[in-house]
Amino acid sequence: MARQFDVPQFYRSEIISTVKKSRRIEDPKKRDLSPSILDFGPVRFKIGRHFGFCYGVENAIEIAYRALTKHPNQRIFLLSEIIHNSHVNEDLQKRGVQFICETSGQQLIPFEDLHPEDVVIVPAFGTTVEIEEALSQRGIHPYRYNTTCPFVEKVWKKSQEIGQREYSVIIHGKRNHEETRATFSHSKKSAPVVVVRDLDETEKLAKVIRGEETTDFFYQHFGDRCSIGFNPKVHLERIGVVNQTTMLASETQAIASLLRQVIIGRYGAQNVNAHFADTRDTLCYATKENQDATLSLIDDGANLAIIVGGYNSSNTSHLVALCQASLPTYFISDETEILSSNRIRHLDVRTRDLTETESWLPTQNGNPTDIILTAGASCPDALLDRVLQKIVSWFPESRSIDYVLAPFQSGT
Repeated sequence: MARQFDVPQFYRSEIISTVKKSRRIEDPKKRDLSPSILDFGPVRFKIGRHFGFCYGVENAIEIAYRALTKHPNQRIFLLSEIIHNSHVNEDLQKRGVQFICETSGQQLIPFEDLHPEDVVIVPAFGTTVEIEEALSQRGIHPYRYNTTCPFVEKVWKKSQEIGQREYSVIIHGKRNHEETRATFSHSKKSAPVVVVRDLDETEKLAKVIRGEETTDFFYQHFGDRCSIGFNPKVHLERIGVVNQTTMLASETQAIASLLRQVIIGRYGAQNVNAHFADTRDTLCYATKENQDATLSLIDDGANLAIIVGGYNSSNTSHLVALCQASLPTYFISDETEILSSNRIRHLDVRTRDLTETESWLPTQNGNPTDIILTAGASCPDALLDRVLQKIVSWFPESRSIDYVLAPFQSGT
């Protein structure tokens, strides 16, 4: 049986939690990716098989609130946002938790201001070796309250393992993301490391491996994202690919496949294992499940998609990208961004700007409006409830929530 976490009740929900529980009972092995449909008559919501708080996020939240309970008279700090959701971070701040750094890494509170009796919580993304050492020097155990996601730690362990076997580590990630900074820091203890953002950057790296480009070309494109002393002529002969766990799983697989083919082209298929490490087991299951479930939602069809989550959430932005390739998609932080049945405020993931769209909720001339509703791994279920209920309130002729939930409550 999957572990049950002690997450505050105000993050739970009446509607979404009922649907999730029903699907777990019906499909315990998670093989059915078809959406759940909440049919209110004039509007129908298609709910993904997998979304919302994952194992790592629930683990992090449980640990953070436990620290608050156990240390009511001590100062409590988070190294940075515990997860990428403003609702969760703001609630912790209201309870007295202080943030030491911004998500960019910029220091808000100097380490010199910390004392041995202070409690410091490591966020779900993990932290760098350098910060671990800075805390230890001040008498603070950096992992007393460690909320680092186990799947992030798995990437670190794999990087260490292949580094000890004299492979270099290629990280698929965003160089300035907290998780990639942490993975980079831990990986470079055992191996030369370089970060690639996407397939375009990977193709540039491939040109260096093939011998089509020079060392200067490598440093021009990767000089600010490789470990000190990285020598492309030597350190790209034996490589393994790991990832920031919130990236598109399909893109990580495509990057690994591309580099593997480049290695085969350079050294021959018979020698591939001597030059390319197998790191497929580092992909985060929750990230892949959420992305696969979103693709299933898209295949099932809808008039539009609403994705709920923190605007700085990498895994959420990838769900948005998947949906907007096929249908109108609105990335919102909560129900307050839905200004009216005619106007919605949402984040454009390409420009990173908040924008407003009119006539976003179409009418179907007597047919129901189908809405995909899903969320990133750091989004509380309660926020989806509020989004759903706000939209349903504009349809006075809609069926009641109790009526719509009845099949899920009865298990039929």
